[in-house]
Amino acid sequence: MGIPKRMVVKRMRLDKFISKATELSRKESKKIMHAGEITVNDQIVKDPGLHVDIANDDVMWAGEPLSVATGNRYILLHKPEGFECTLKAKEYPIVTELIAVPELGSLRIAGRLDVDTTGALLISDDGGWLHRVTSPKHEHAKVYELTLADAMDSDAQEKAVKKVAEGILLEGDHEPTKPAILEFIDETHARLTLEQGKYHQVKRMMGYFGNKVVELHRASIGHINLDGLDKGDSRFLTAEEVAKF
Repeated sequence: MGIPKRMVVKRMRLDKFISKATELSRKESKKIMHAGEITVNDQIVKDPGLHVDIANDDVMWAGEPLSVATGNRYILLHKPEGFECTLKAKEYPIVTELIAVPELGSLRIAGRLDVDTTGALLISDDGGWLHRVTSPKHEHAKVYELTLADAMDSDAQEKAVKKVAEGILLEGDHEPTKPAILEFIDETHARLTLEQGKYHQVKRMMGYFGNKVVELHRASIGHINLDGLDKGDSRFLTAEEVAKF
């Protein structure tokens, strides 16, 4: 499978370029141009209609370089606690505030995490790619590390492992969960590998056994893990990583 592509814009009106690079409005972009704060290739430019070459022209605002995305972005974020996986902030800040790239409004999230859940998030502006990441039919396993409120002895663990491998019909669902792998580290810590993402699935599955998840962390999505990323940090995926989904 090749890397998903979209048509790449090579030239753009300067006022539009500034707006996309800074998230200023077009009107605000024209104001800073008229104030002589914008240079293109070291020359002050006040004409908002000038077309710039996105890849080759050096556009600067008060001496700081500006740039816009020329293709799709594919980003891995190590989500910390206290951030929402939504497009607009409600009670908490949103995860895209942690990512220092232009045009944040075009980014979407593959497989959201609750506010109190940490771990791997894949974020992109390529809708088709995001669908392939999250669709159960593509069988991209997600690994969760969980801490339980109540200890489970060896008998309870054995029963839970067997039931998770068979599939669980959760309350309110019409079909059981797909077979999954549950591994206990000790009486209150476990690792769960899923190939689907039902609403609050991990917490509901543990609730089926009369237990509660008090800490939840997504360690990996498919072949992507968080090696080298601290909480709140992000990086662009490599071309090879993108192509594997």
